[in-house]
Amino acid sequence: MRFKRIIVIVMDSVGAGNSSDAAAFGDTGANTLGHIDAAMEGGLKIPNMRRMGMGNIADIHADHSIHVVGSYGRMQETAAGKDTTSGHWEFMGNPVATPFPTFPQAFPETLTRAFEEKTGYGYLGNEVASGTEIIERLGPEHFRTGKPIIYTSADSVFQIAAHNDVIPLQELYRICEITRHEVCVGPYEVGRIIARPFIGRQGAFIRTGDRRDYSRMPKRKMVFSYLKEAGYMVVGVGKIGDIYANLDLTESYHTADNREDMQVLTTQLQAHRAQQGLLMANFVDFDSQFGHRRNTPGYGQALEDFDRDLGPFMAQLQEDELLMITADHGNDPTWPGTDHTREQVPLLVYSPALQESVSLGVRSTYADLGQTIMENFGLTGLEKGTSFLTQLK
Repeated sequence: MRFKRIIVIVMDSVGAGNSSDAAAFGDTGANTLGHIDAAMEGGLKIPNMRRMGMGNIADIHADHSIHVVGSYGRMQETAAGKDTTSGHWEFMGNPVATPFPTFPQAFPETLTRAFEEKTGYGYLGNEVASGTEIIERLGPEHFRTGKPIIYTSADSVFQIAAHNDVIPLQELYRICEITRHEVCVGPYEVGRIIARPFIGRQGAFIRTGDRRDYSRMPKRKMVFSYLKEAGYMVVGVGKIGDIYANLDLTESYHTADNREDMQVLTTQLQAHRAQQGLLMANFVDFDSQFGHRRNTPGYGQALEDFDRDLGPFMAQLQEDELLMITADHGNDPTWPGTDHTREQVPLLVYSPALQESVSLGVRSTYADLGQTIMENFGLTGLEKGTSFLTQLK
């Protein structure tokens, strides 16, 4: 079997519980989908994901009226971290063996001093903080001093926030570029530098859709490189370009939210039907808007909204196209704190060409997804993962 186009949708942070190593991360019992479903009256209304098999792999209310047409399973992460970069890199055959550095007590003086020297700016903050809370609290001082706000989280990130009227967007991006290449280096080489622009006034500050992530570069060749070298398209939508540092993407489209992700993904699928290769999108709102903010009803509504948009997208798929939906980690909104949660993730697979729904079991690594893409396009070289392409009927 060979599909001309493979579409991968990553539902950022939509974990399915049951991670075998959850205890090592303090996440025993975390279950993003299960706990959201239990909190929603009557359970999650996600008929299209249920058609793909979500009800067979997640701890959600049963709906026996829905006929499953997709193939389904779960995937176990092997990477040393539970962040976005670790999850995505493992998809593409590059599991992270050594955890990226984190700063549970905020950034050390050597790092903040380097930030000041290299960027030419002072700073406010330097805390482990919620992004929405810290800009509200330090926003007035940011206006008075012109200094950017820096902060981190439980993830391996160095976040830099600035109001567009204080530090223009392109200047914020320049500061982040310097921080990526000249400040956060050596033992401080974090997974991502994140530009966090915001607008508005005190009491009503709003983070814009112009966020940009500057990812650490991988040390091992990944699926994108093999595809591009073989002449296939590699199209990224949403945060994909940021997560992979635009490495070997043939095209990349930045988006503001989940709804725009689906719109752009649909447009690009139609625009590339004469070509062969991979289209990949990361739907970030689940994580950034609801998971970290521990907003369970909002997360549930976002899942239902995504599912509503998924139906028309599935209806447009042709027999030479394969859709795979997964997640890069968990972020249980009912869990203590604001960190990601170590969970297995869903694996949902659908094409009009598939004649039978099959269980893909529990995959031992996220890299099975990347290896499946490789086999589909007749490529070899990826060291990690086992393809499930021949299990699809």
